[in-house]
Amino acid sequence: MRYKMLTMYLCAIISLLPFPAYAHGVKGKVDTGGVVVSAEYDDGEPMSYARVKISAPAAKLNFQSGRTDRNGRFCFFPDMPGEWKVVVDDEMGHRLEVPVTVDKAMELKADEQAGGYLSKYEGALMGICIIFGIFGSLLGWRGFRKAKGENSRK
Repeated sequence: MRYKMLTMYLCAIISLLPFPAYAHGVKGKVDTGGVVVSAEYDDGEPMSYARVKISAPAAKLNFQSGRTDRNGRFCFFPDMPGEWKVVVDDEMGHRLEVPVTVDKAMELKADEQAGGYLSKYEGALMGICIIFGIFGSLLGWRGFRKAKGENSRK
């Protein structure tokens, strides 16, 4: 009876502790590099907030789309070498098409990006191990106390 109450109190205390929910994590970082395309009119005025579509080499779908900033710039990070096509359209009849050649030296390397966070599966495995460790310790302590009690009766 005493162990049941102890277990219930322990579970109640643990359930009241604030644990962050790690359904999925996010992280951010600032990278240098990439390709910046600047679009401007003949008089030097930037093509502010113009629509941009980027096509990867030999791809049917757009790699990326968006709008230029107020200075007429758009940045993207190519992930493969080849001839990329950047189309900037201000939707008023002005259209700029820029071919961008990317070689192996500009290719992004995912292996060099530093991690540091546990993956979803590593975190789940670690949680399961902690739970088994806690309950294994409790059951071992209970068995030790029970064996000690039986030895003292003899």
